[in-house]
Amino acid sequence: MVAILKACKEGLIPARPAVVLADRPDAPALAKAGELGVNAVGLDYRTAASAAEYHADVRRHLEDAGVELIVLAGYMRILPADFVHEYTHRIVNIHPSLLPSFPGLRPHEQAIAHGVKVSGATVHLVDDGVDSGPIILQRPVAVHDNDTPEDLAERILAVEHQIYPEAIALMAGGFLYLADRRVIQRDGSVPRTNGDSHQ
Repeated sequence: MVAILKACKEGLIPARPAVVLADRPDAPALAKAGELGVNAVGLDYRTAASAAEYHADVRRHLEDAGVELIVLAGYMRILPADFVHEYTHRIVNIHPSLLPSFPGLRPHEQAIAHGVKVSGATVHLVDDGVDSGPIILQRPVAVHDNDTPEDLAERILAVEHQIYPEAIALMAGGFLYLADRRVIQRDGSVPRTNGDSHQ
């Protein structure tokens, strides 16, 4: 989240962060967003009467802030299908594997257990499945023979911080379109938030 907000502030993403929502009022993200001058709201899912009521509250805050694109960053709640359909192709997420391989929980453990030589990170549009939406950007990361899940997670996280702002910049700048399940760039350029981000 911090990497994304800083990229917006530096003009690398052509968008204005409207609001940061967290599902816990004590989430550290809220204070970090406030330090960067972004409106931040904690909505405690534990005190909501139901999941439907909680997500209705989320909708109200998004509408009040005039949100056009929803960026998930460390948000672990499953979004209900009607919510996803309401914001079709306007919700993005990042996952620390090369989807469709190793969706869901513990992708680093899955990658090491399967003996893959390459894993990575994927930015994708959110649909009503689990990590199953159309892929926007991917970047590979080598898996070393002596890697622990924590080692692999650390290297992939560095790549996530590069490609997530890039993907958001592409979306916010209108450089993408959807053809069936394929997300295609309107031109050949990819905005770079780090000049050496392919490595």
